[in-house]
Amino acid sequence: MDDLIAGLAAAFRLIVTADPELIEISIRSLQVTLTAVAIGCLLGLPLGAWLAVRRFRWRRGVIATLNALIGLPPVVVGLVVYLMLSRSGPFGVLGLLFTPTAMIIAQVIIVTPLVASIAHQAMRELWAEYHDLLISMNATKTQRILTLLIDGRRALLLAALAGFGRAIGEVGAIMIVGGNIDGATRVLTTAIALETGRGDFALALGLGIVLIVLSLLISGASHWAMRTERQGRW
Repeated sequence: MDDLIAGLAAAFRLIVTADPELIEISIRSLQVTLTAVAIGCLLGLPLGAWLAVRRFRWRRGVIATLNALIGLPPVVVGLVVYLMLSRSGPFGVLGLLFTPTAMIIAQVIIVTPLVASIAHQAMRELWAEYHDLLISMNATKTQRILTLLIDGRRALLLAALAGFGRAIGEVGAIMIVGGNIDGATRVLTTAIALETGRGDFALALGLGIVLIVLSLLISGASHWAMRTERQGRW
């Protein structure tokens, strides 16, 4: 118990004094995660809305596959991305392995199915309400998708937040493709694992507290923005 209290005190001191290493790792973690979530939303949200509107032969199979990919093991994603970006892989010439870009690619693969699946569930219910109206207005498929995305933005925000929560806590895939290189690819989760193994519990706890605070701030800011918009409409 004394070790825990001492570790928390040291972690608080690192945060208050704005420890350079702590700040650097936190900023890099946010950059990688937010970029991956933004790309995942750009891919997943329209895909979810398109699956709600579009009818085709293999639609149920695609939806089932998408839902199954939510549980895709991150370490497997990391391994596949590693093999693709390694020197002997098809994209090795790009030199992306052990860079933040490789970490973003891995996180996008992990996040996109989750975002798309949640978006599809929300858009399917919304499409049931809007179907007759949009059909009667002779709206094109693109117009239907855009309408669902705009009117269902609150539900889509939850999809984005779920993707952020999945990405910000990821360690397996980004450890494999990023290498946890100090000053280059070290982020909050990989740093916590490293410092815990080293026995530096103060820095590990500090990083853990920052990770929790960042998640709460992003979530709180998103909900505040949507609440402000809702109040402004009345």
